[in-house]
Amino acid sequence: MAGKSKRSKSSNRWLQRQQRDYFVRQAQDKGQVSRAHYKLVQIDQRFKLLRGNARVLELGAAPGGWTNYLQDKVSKGMLVAVDPLPITAGAATHVIAGEAGHPEVDAEIDQLLAGSQFDLVLSDMAPNISGIRTVDQARAMDLADIAWSACEMWLRRGGHLAIKAFQGEGLDDWVQARRKAFKKVTMTKPKASRPESREVFVVAQGYDRPPQG
Repeated sequence: MAGKSKRSKSSNRWLQRQQRDYFVRQAQDKGQVSRAHYKLVQIDQRFKLLRGNARVLELGAAPGGWTNYLQDKVSKGMLVAVDPLPITAGAATHVIAGEAGHPEVDAEIDQLLAGSQFDLVLSDMAPNISGIRTVDQARAMDLADIAWSACEMWLRRGGHLAIKAFQGEGLDDWVQARRKAFKKVTMTKPKASRPESREVFVVAQGYDRPPQG
């Protein structure tokens, strides 16, 4: 019984936080899939990452909080959304059900691109939380590497990368390494991110893709 009571209190605290959260209420009122919508809105407003004819790869797209915004912004371009979980997306979005970085997913992306390249790689991927901070951070950095690998494969010269990351071991070194490949790299925390969260976003602009051949 004690365990059940503790879980109930924790659930009540979560519900109370959701009810107080401005961006949760905004998402509900505006019919958005999730509060994550506003994180991308704020990032795009600051960094001007999107244009109407852009080709965009979205990793960790479920449940579709970013996808909804992206569909409107790149209506004349291409949006490829990847996640093993269901994604709320329109008919024009290319949805790939699978884990980013897996060979079969890479092959499907290659087929869709047909020799072209992305203008922007986005990642909202996050690890399944174990509660062991060092383990969770290592998993988060692995996901950052998957997003970087996508850039190496498909991002055009001058293109951009934006990923969700978590403050902790390995992040500073990862950001420094990206500064060797992009003209500008910024770590930012949009207002829509909860203040108590370790969540940050790394925005890398102006990919200096090495010449092919």
